[in-house]
Amino acid sequence: MSQDPAGGPGTELAEVVAQRSAEISGAARAARDAAAARGTLAWDPFDPAWVADPYAVYARLRRENPVHRSPLGFWVFTRHADCLAVLRDRRFSSDARNADAATFRQLRATDVATAGAEALLEEMAPFLFRDPPDHTRLRGLVQKAFTPRVVEGLRPRIAQVCDDLLDEALARGSCDLVADYAYPLPVQIIVDMLGVPVADHEQFRVWSHALARGLDPDFLLPPDAATERLGAIMAFVQYFATLITERRRQPGDDLLSRLIAAEEQGDVLSQGELLATCILLLVAGHETTVNLISGGAQVLMDHPDQLARVRDDDTVVRGAVEEMLRYVCPVQLTGRIALEDVEVGGARVRKGEFSMLLIGSANRDPDAFDAPEVFDITRSDNNHLGFGFGIHHCLGAPLARLEAQMALPALLRRARRLEPVGEVRRYKENIVLRGLETLPVALSA
Repeated sequence: MSQDPAGGPGTELAEVVAQRSAEISGAARAARDAAAARGTLAWDPFDPAWVADPYAVYARLRRENPVHRSPLGFWVFTRHADCLAVLRDRRFSSDARNADAATFRQLRATDVATAGAEALLEEMAPFLFRDPPDHTRLRGLVQKAFTPRVVEGLRPRIAQVCDDLLDEALARGSCDLVADYAYPLPVQIIVDMLGVPVADHEQFRVWSHALARGLDPDFLLPPDAATERLGAIMAFVQYFATLITERRRQPGDDLLSRLIAAEEQGDVLSQGELLATCILLLVAGHETTVNLISGGAQVLMDHPDQLARVRDDDTVVRGAVEEMLRYVCPVQLTGRIALEDVEVGGARVRKGEFSMLLIGSANRDPDAFDAPEVFDITRSDNNHLGFGFGIHHCLGAPLARLEAQMALPALLRRARRLEPVGEVRRYKENIVLRGLETLPVALSA
């Protein structure tokens, strides 16, 4: 399926996005260098040091400049208490439409007048970026698919997929734990839930990789990623629009059919909302779990004593996954917009101002965790923010937890020998969702 015809409206919009995002990233680098020359540390998402090792940068920020206004104009919060305060406060919004227009326009990578795309992109914003009542309505329709009973019912299917993937890996004696295990497991489960035909599963790999970057704020996207994201959105819209038409004619026992039924029963789910929900579930429904499973496997191989305990002792598995959510932290940051003037961490955030919450930093805050730089699967007091907090707490958290709790012990028990291959660890370029690009291993029973 083509992404966008050459020279079409999508191409024009992509060019504008690319130009604007390049301007913003350049301005951010210049502002970072100017601040450094003055002896001031400021968080810069384009800083190579942060990309290479965010946790070292976080530690410095918490010590030297824990709450500050970015040179780009938004607030930055690095401490657990401050991030938690914003996440639980209803005076903060997830909806970009509540941002101060003048300030936010400077950060947006899209031109609202370009190609008439603003209305489409606005309608396509998923409920993750909406507030009540829209958020409540949309989330309420979807969360029925993630109840404890429904998630527990997926256990046999998860076990089957794990076994099938491990059969193939063990037969070869090596694999990439990202591409061959951590990725196909959660994506197989979520496409099963959505009712995507088996023949179409492979189409989603490239699209979903590009869309995972779509969760990054516009002003943090480099030009090529902004262009790829727009192409992926268009490809997904075309695909799901066709699938929705098919499900309207012939409903099945899947989440997409149930969402369509809810729309037709008067729950006011627009076509744009339906499409956005499908895309969100596919991307957010697997990308964070990919990073959790692969990052968890990596950190366990770095700590052989704790690997042995996860392999041999069922009682530590739940706690181990929670520690991975804290330590690996697949979701590094999130943002909120003040609906009124609010005091947070000694700063006065004005109505309409944007705040960046560095969740990865909050999860290593020594004021919230004992020895936060130590990976400890027996940690008992673990109030991490890996799945967020408040009304936007991750909808798929129960499923992600179950997949990790099953996938990692299955891997360790069937592959009694599990060794990383190579020393270089390459991470994806994503900013919000941080995870390994590859994790090659040698393994045997």
